[in-house]
Amino acid sequence: MRKFTAVFAALAALVTLVSAPAQAADLGVWTGPKDNVRVAIKSCGTSTCGTVVYASPKAEADARKSGLTTLVGQQLLRDFEPTRNGNMRGKVFVPTLKVTLVGTAEFIDGRTMKAKGCVLGGLICKSQVWRRIDGVQQARVDNVNYAP
Repeated sequence: MRKFTAVFAALAALVTLVSAPAQAADLGVWTGPKDNVRVAIKSCGTSTCGTVVYASPKAEADARKSGLTTLVGQQLLRDFEPTRNGNMRGKVFVPTLKVTLVGTAEFIDGRTMKAKGCVLGGLICKSQVWRRIDGVQQARVDNVNYAP
């Protein structure tokens, strides 16, 4: 299941939604339980995307085995947008699997989110809890404010 690591790192940053659905926001840097990948989530026009800003030596080695020169700088998230229930949904590139799949991010609070990635049409899914590691700004989900 390590192959989903990049997915969850990227999804973790998506807990904060903006008040105007037509605009995306800079959401900070997020990491997973093992802190082996860190992803900066930022506005990419009208949607949100995430790029790897740190990868552990093991994560980098796994990426090289999959044909990448480096994991740092890879855009793992793209086209993430808010859903009606306050979560986010978009496309996630998983370098170790060489696939793009659907991922979701469930807001827990301003510093915590549950990231979920699925393959085979949702038959096999994995989720992890991720945390924001940079300064946490006020989060806004479905017009409800969550201050850190």
